[in-house]
Amino acid sequence: MTRRPTIADLARASGVSVATVDRVLNGRHPVREETARRVYDAAKAIGYHAVGLLRQRVFEDLPQFRLGFLLQKPEQSFYKALAKEIENAALAVTHVRAVPQVDFVASSTPQGIIEKLKAMAARNQAIALVSPDYPAVTAAVEDLRDRGIPVVALLSDFAAGVREAYVGLNNQKVGRTAAWMIAKAAKRPGKVAAFVGSHRFHGHELREIGFRSYFRENAPEFEVLDTMVNLDTPEITHEATLDLLQRHPDVLGFYVCGGGMEGAISAIREERLEGKLLVVVNELTPESRAALADETLLMAISTPASALARESVSLMIGAIDREAASVPGQTFLPFDIYTPENI
Repeated sequence: MTRRPTIADLARASGVSVATVDRVLNGRHPVREETARRVYDAAKAIGYHAVGLLRQRVFEDLPQFRLGFLLQKPEQSFYKALAKEIENAALAVTHVRAVPQVDFVASSTPQGIIEKLKAMAARNQAIALVSPDYPAVTAAVEDLRDRGIPVVALLSDFAAGVREAYVGLNNQKVGRTAAWMIAKAAKRPGKVAAFVGSHRFHGHELREIGFRSYFRENAPEFEVLDTMVNLDTPEITHEATLDLLQRHPDVLGFYVCGGGMEGAISAIREERLEGKLLVVVNELTPESRAALADETLLMAISTPASALARESVSLMIGAIDREAASVPGQTFLPFDIYTPENI
């Protein structure tokens, strides 16, 4: 069992005395800002348990920025990891006190998202969220903008012309990359398919468009089947994959444009088709890593979660500091590619 770092460990790591660390922790006597920051940086590096208190002491005189993050699917490994990266990104900001609030939507309906948005707007100065593109959500984002609360779209764009910025992947390129991999790995032309979580997710739509356009332009001898909707859930994806295999036993492979890949993985294993289908998914998680290892999957295209979190925090602080952008922007992050040979 790993020993929890003590105040003496923190003193050694920061190159100061235990008494100095105590003064920073308890605010009993003034300590130079440079020294206090050194203690704080050392606390983060060694995992000292009171790093939150240290942050409060060190940055108490700095302006506070309250940032709300509304994510999807709290049970999914990717969103759990992203929530942690958001907290780390906020802790890494040193010129202001960035205070993140991370929450999840229980339902992706417009009403469910809007209710969460309103609750977050009561507590935060800027909000970043993952959302389908609904007119009602756009109206809510416009209302927040008019109240001086900028909104950033994460992973999948929405509220075009109204939101402050988009941060995520170039989803059309992601779709084309998935198609390129399947076309190049296939020993012969044949049938391929795609799953989307919802046609309301702009990112899924762009991935599907990119997937289809690649085959149409560069591999027309392949047959792209009708797209299936899986609502980003493993259960629906599992049943839909089994149905696909039954209706098209000669299918070569498919691309899961959104979430729910766990269901595709379980269906392939249930049918004992590991290594026989060309399947591409999104995000490197414990589930996709294991599926790459036994060649259930061909490739995973992954979002750099730490870069996404850092860029989002930076944009939100910048948006609070100034007036809303005259032209809403977008930031495309480079994506990572994982295969069975590089996990």
